[in-house]
Amino acid sequence: MVQPAVTQFLSSVLSQRGPSAVPYAEDTKWLIRQHLVALTTTFPSLEPKTASFTHNDGRSVNLLQAEGTIPMTFQGVTYNIPVVIWLMESYPRHPPCVYVNPTRDMIIKRPHAHVNPSGLVSVPYLQNWTYPGSNLVDLVLSLSLVFGRDPPLYSQRRTTPNPNPNPNPHPPPNFGTSSSSSSSSGYPHAHPPPRSYPPSPYPAPAPAPRVHSTEDPSEVFKRNAINKLVEVVHGDVAALRKTREGEMEGLFTLQGVLKQREETLNKGLTEMQEEMEALEQQLQIVLMNTDVLEGWLRDNQGKKMLGGLDLESPEDAFECVDVLSKQMLECTAADLAIEDTLYASDKALQVGALPFDQYLRSVRALSREQFFHRATATKVRAAQLQAQVASMAARTQHYGT
Repeated sequence: MVQPAVTQFLSSVLSQRGPSAVPYAEDTKWLIRQHLVALTTTFPSLEPKTASFTHNDGRSVNLLQAEGTIPMTFQGVTYNIPVVIWLMESYPRHPPCVYVNPTRDMIIKRPHAHVNPSGLVSVPYLQNWTYPGSNLVDLVLSLSLVFGRDPPLYSQRRTTPNPNPNPNPHPPPNFGTSSSSSSSSGYPHAHPPPRSYPPSPYPAPAPAPRVHSTEDPSEVFKRNAINKLVEVVHGDVAALRKTREGEMEGLFTLQGVLKQREETLNKGLTEMQEEMEALEQQLQIVLMNTDVLEGWLRDNQGKKMLGGLDLESPEDAFECVDVLSKQMLECTAADLAIEDTLYASDKALQVGALPFDQYLRSVRALSREQFFHRATATKVRAAQLQAQVASMAARTQHYGT
C-alpha cells in the first residue's frame, strides 16, 4: 500500500515552480508520479527522493531518484542489492540511469556483463526502453532477474562463519562496493552517506570442500526456461523496435516530400492569384478604352465633314504628313489587299468556284503587282530613314552652335 508521505512528497516536488523546480516536462510529470507510486507500492525498499546529479560536462541538476535495495534470488536464497535509480531530465521518454550503490565492505564484480566498474547498470530492458510502455516496476523486475543470474557485488572481507553452513553445492559470489560513490560517467559527485543495508549475504568461500547437494530438476528447468523466454522476448522487442524505427524514418521522409509539394503548390497558387489580379487590371483598362471609343463613335456618328470637306470614303479621314508617308500608306494598303485577294482565291479554288487555269493567271498577275508594291515600300522606307538621319544631324548641328 502506498504511504501517504510518499504521495505527498511526490506531489510537492512535481508541483514546484521556479529555480527549485525539477526539470521534467509538464506533460510527463503525472506519469512520473504514477511510476514512482507504483514502484514504492511494489518495492517498499526503494524510497523516492531528490538529489543533485552532476553530468559529464559539469552541469548539476536537481533530479528525482529511487534509492534502496532490489531483492534478487540466487541459488534459492533471496538477497538485497543496493541501487540508485536516477530519473533523468528526459524521463520517461528516455530510460533512467541505474547505479549499484554498494556499501563500504563491498566491491563491484569485475568484469560484469551488465555493470561497469563505476557501478553504471546496462541491461536489455534499459536498451529497449519504449515510451510510454516501459516503467520502473518492470525495470526493477528485470534487474532482479539479471542480478539473480550474475550477482554484481562481492564482499571484500571475510564474515563470521555461520553455524548453519550453506547447503548449496556451489559457493555463491560475494557482493561488494567500491570505496568511491561517484564516477566520471555521470554518477553524482556528492550524495548522502550510504544507508545501512543487511550484511553481505555471500560470505567468502572457505578453502575446505563443501558438501554437494542436489537441486530439484523441475526448478532448474523452470528457471532456465524463464531465462530463455526473457532473452527471446528481448530479441523480439529489439527487432520490432528496429522495424518500427525504419518505418518512422520512411514516414518522416515522406512527410518532407509532402511539405515540399505543399510549398510548391502554395507558390504556384500565389503566382496564379497575382496573374489573375494583373489580368483583371488589364481588363479594366481595356473596358475603359472601349467606353472611350464607343463614346467617340456615338459623338461622331453621321458626321461626314472634316475641315469643310466631304468624305467619300473612310480613307479620306487620314491625312499623311508628307509625300513619302502617303506613298508608304498606299503601297502597304495595296500589299495587304493583294494578300487578302490571294487568300480568297485559294479558298475559291478549294471549293471549285474558280477554275485552275484562271487561278494560276490571277496568282501570277497579283504576285507580280505585289512584288512591285513591296519593292516600292522598301525604297520608301529607306528614304524615310535617310531623311530622319539628316533631320537628326541638322538638329545636332543646331544645338552645337
